[in-house]
Amino acid sequence: MSDLPKMNNFRTERTGDGILHLIFDMPGRSMNVFSNEAIHEAEAFADWLKGSDVRGVVISSGKPGAFCAGADLGELSEAYEMIKAAPEAERDALTVAHFAPIGRGFRKLETAGKPVAVAIHGLALGGGCEFALAAHYRVLTDAPETQIGLPESLVGLLPGGGGTQRMPRCVGVAASLPILLEGARFGAAEALAAGAAHAVVPAGGELAAAEAWIRSDPDPRQPWDREDWTPETGAALHAITDPVRARYLRETGGHFPAELAILDCLDRGLTVDMDAGVAAEIDIFKDLVQRVEPRNMIAVMFLGRLDYDKRKRKNALPEGLETFGTAVAAAMETRTGALGDLGTRAAALAGIGAPAERDEAMAQAMAVRNPQWFEDPATPEEEAAMSILSAAAMVAADWRGRIAEEERNLADFYCATRAGFPRYLGGPFTFYATYGAN
Repeated sequence: MSDLPKMNNFRTERTGDGILHLIFDMPGRSMNVFSNEAIHEAEAFADWLKGSDVRGVVISSGKPGAFCAGADLGELSEAYEMIKAAPEAERDALTVAHFAPIGRGFRKLETAGKPVAVAIHGLALGGGCEFALAAHYRVLTDAPETQIGLPESLVGLLPGGGGTQRMPRCVGVAASLPILLEGARFGAAEALAAGAAHAVVPAGGELAAAEAWIRSDPDPRQPWDREDWTPETGAALHAITDPVRARYLRETGGHFPAELAILDCLDRGLTVDMDAGVAAEIDIFKDLVQRVEPRNMIAVMFLGRLDYDKRKRKNALPEGLETFGTAVAAAMETRTGALGDLGTRAAALAGIGAPAERDEAMAQAMAVRNPQWFEDPATPEEEAAMSILSAAAMVAADWRGRIAEEERNLADFYCATRAGFPRYLGGPFTFYATYGAN
């Protein structure tokens, strides 16, 4: 048997009867996240596991309050810039090569021929939840802070580690939709009832429960890898997903591609075996992650929100933030009014201000359009929408001396949540940096 791979983000302990504990414990951080290094270490561990002599594996966290918060979104933003800097003909292959290891590693883990249990106390979100779903047995503590979920859609992304395939296979398609599309979470009892967990125990008992399952000599295969597994039929699947897709198109105008991409993952992946489903997921992910909307939403709806929440708790929000947001809203409203009927149609088209129902066929065309409307406005309504957004960008330009560069994601978050600026475009500072204020 070969030696364990060198790992900086995981450590191991072995019991006397051959159970290996794999402990996720990133150095120098209070919360585990899946960095690129951690992803490659997880895959290397799965490769090693297949040829090992261990009886089984128990995965847990070395952090006292949480399992894993998800992906390292800072690294993801860097990857976006790296991909966009490459020649266009090379971007698809580069994207797959960069992002496929997490899904590939989790698939190797669940097919290594060894029983794998996970013991979760605290949050297991995003990649952390996907890691847990790749285990054959999931033990959650009954603490209120123990929750699992896949919130990637909230920042314009989809779960890229098999989450769109395993969650609906565990809990059913309909029950998975709030988790996948709305950022909902399962508490421990809810996860158990839905089928996303196998046992719920008092905090402190999760490792013993996971070990006990390993010692029962269980079948080390997932339900979807057994001979009696029945994939979804296309008709039954579309009866659930098609109305949801239609609703999202009407409500969002096709401007939020993540939810539609997640539905594509379900439609393409759940009628085939898991290997084909994971392949479909990364194929859809590669197209989504190259769009600008996820980059905008990570910067504003994640990093900006974190900064806003932290500074609000300290009563240290930037001076004049509310005045800035009011000015942005007023500038867009004034420009919209000046354009008359055209301005009203333009604001509705772009998702500026209050939500409005859109024509489903037009929204579908907007969803698949390349380049996106704001990259190449082609109609009077689109030109007018750019004019309205440029009015907001002009306010941002005027405020550059009053809002520091490191505070601008926060200010954009404020405008996206309180001033009616479209979230998929980030905020007025993000828009100004990309398109100016012409």
